[in-house]
Amino acid sequence: MSFSITILGCSSSIPTNDRNPSGQIINYHDKLYLIDCAEGTQLQLRRYVGRIQRLHAVFISHLHGDHFFGLVGLVSTLHLLGRNKVLHIYGPQGLEEIIRLQLSYTHTELIYELIFHLTNPEVSELIFDEGELQVTTIPLDHRIPTHGFLFREKPGLRKIKKEIVLSEKIPYSEYENLKLGADYITADGTVIPNSSLTVSPPIPRSYAYCSDTRYTESIIPLIKDVDILYHEATFLKELSEQATLKYHSTAEQAAQIALLSGAKKLIIGHYSARYDDLNPLLEEAKSIFPETELAQDGLTMTVRKKLVTE
Repeated sequence: MSFSITILGCSSSIPTNDRNPSGQIINYHDKLYLIDCAEGTQLQLRRYVGRIQRLHAVFISHLHGDHFFGLVGLVSTLHLLGRNKVLHIYGPQGLEEIIRLQLSYTHTELIYELIFHLTNPEVSELIFDEGELQVTTIPLDHRIPTHGFLFREKPGLRKIKKEIVLSEKIPYSEYENLKLGADYITADGTVIPNSSLTVSPPIPRSYAYCSDTRYTESIIPLIKDVDILYHEATFLKELSEQATLKYHSTAEQAAQIALLSGAKKLIIGHYSARYDDLNPLLEEAKSIFPETELAQDGLTMTVRKKLVTE
């Protein structure tokens, strides 16, 4: 099953010729989830993703323009394209009021339903739970209330070894218990260990999006052992004082968070427009956390399945 992330924008507040401000698409089992929606995001969606009608839900981290100014345009475009499915939008206080007001003053009556879900940037909470996917918020330290998002698969059921189960003449009524991890007890009291009857499911995959934030170790327990961590790296460490004053992070700080959290891979982004050459940011991060990659508009990363070694 697919689980990928496509970068739609990796700049900070000011776009550049080749970097749009924040936006990302999660493709999970062919359903699309949009994280943040800067101005120009719908163009990036067309350029790098294609069929935007597959959009299932939108998650907004905070109410700075470079993270949501493109949302009303996207909502309007979906209307003009004839969308007939509900669109769920998750975001902080004020987001619904802003979008509804813009729709009202443009006399736009959507032909599909828009449902807003209020999030609380002060606490970590489960805000989305559907099928095999859950989304939890990650409180961040920014100038206004802000949270990131942790996308995580639910643990799967164990897979039955059919030949062995059939040879042991285990009734079908016991299959569900076996999938849940139970041993099987025969009529004469013999215990057949579950591990000999089933195979462990793949390890649940995860992706953490940590948008605008100062360095804060408070997020580490929430993103522990994540497969891919996206963490803002607006400045080089030579501007660490400015980063702190502006509630942002350096590339070095992003790498330190990745190291302490046990992340498998780090993607840095949200670069200041002052940097034409991003290699110094990459080098700074890799000196601490070698498994670092630069976010670039159009970059797609796959979160691959990992099997349990038994």
